[in-house]
Amino acid sequence: MYRSNIDEGALMRLIGDLVRIDSVNPSLVPGAAGETEVTGFISGWMEALGLETRLYDVEPGRPNVVGVLKGSGGGRSLILNGHVDTVGVDYYEGDPFDPVIKGGRLYGRGSVDMKGGLAACMAAVKALVDSGAQPRGDVILAAVCDEEYASIGTEALVKECAADAAIVGEPTGGHVLVAHKGFAWVDVVTHGVAAHGSAFKEGVDAITKMGYVLTGLEGLQRSLQGKMHPLVGPGSVHASIIEGGSELSTYPASCRLQLERRLIPGESRGTVEKEMRDMLLSLGEADPKFRAEHRVAFYRGPMEVSPKEPVCRALAEASARVLGREPLFIGGSGWLDTQIMMERGIPAVSYGPMGVGAHAKEEWVDLKSVLDAARVLEHAVKGFCG
Repeated sequence: MYRSNIDEGALMRLIGDLVRIDSVNPSLVPGAAGETEVTGFISGWMEALGLETRLYDVEPGRPNVVGVLKGSGGGRSLILNGHVDTVGVDYYEGDPFDPVIKGGRLYGRGSVDMKGGLAACMAAVKALVDSGAQPRGDVILAAVCDEEYASIGTEALVKECAADAAIVGEPTGGHVLVAHKGFAWVDVVTHGVAAHGSAFKEGVDAITKMGYVLTGLEGLQRSLQGKMHPLVGPGSVHASIIEGGSELSTYPASCRLQLERRLIPGESRGTVEKEMRDMLLSLGEADPKFRAEHRVAFYRGPMEVSPKEPVCRALAEASARVLGREPLFIGGSGWLDTQIMMERGIPAVSYGPMGVGAHAKEEWVDLKSVLDAARVLEHAVKGFCG
């Protein structure tokens, strides 16, 4: 029978301690608390555990903290990653930083996204230390900033930390997330000719020209539904923000549309560029007065890793032994930091607890699932690192 060294009481206290600390991302909410206090708390926790600990600013006032459990040598290295920032709380019902436990659930901002999963990663490393077991490979515990905005924390982490694999403790309900979508934010500008509202022969309406683009996006959306990925479904596109014109009696000289394109594994920035070029070229051929250009303002790629990767097998075997069931290999529609690690050649998956309310007015994490995740991670680290 498998025996775990997870200290359940300490784990429950740890989740509460993390949720109690306001760490709303200041890039989302100007003037918000940010990650300084919570990473300071985690740094002290890591140092008390005896990990080689480094607390550093990625940008001024935006810290990461990394603790390393050194291996004895000859094993594979593994990153356990979790973000410490949260979204805002203005619309949260109740006290977002009062970790209340009801019916086996802990309520509070960040409980499921993702301080519960981070606590499980921390508890797994603590269990290894407490047991006296020294894995052969290094175990790198990373608590990073800014995942909810631009992921500067994980971007900085992978520049200085190489590893054979990574597990991100995002909430997956005890399954292994091996694929997710990417996204591109695209600006499209149509050009008209400014003129007095009565000068219909001279004026060209940039806003009505954007109507062609919107119709083209509808066609693109229909075509995307025919290309399904088995784990994440189809790609998609939607118009997000549109603005143009200056006054009622003037033909608008320009109109700007901001759109989002969600990408599935196998698609890339090049896919988006070609779609937009082809659409605008086609519209220009149909209307000689149509003039427009586009630019990809921000891009994050999709991600997919093989379930046959050693890190996937380690998690599956650990779940079977610890919980008596193998996890599913699943996909997700949202973008995660795993893609940044994959870009650096680090096979990365997400594995964590279950809960509800990420970014919502009420948020909770299931405490038993946090304990189960910690126990599985404890065993998976041993299996992967040797």
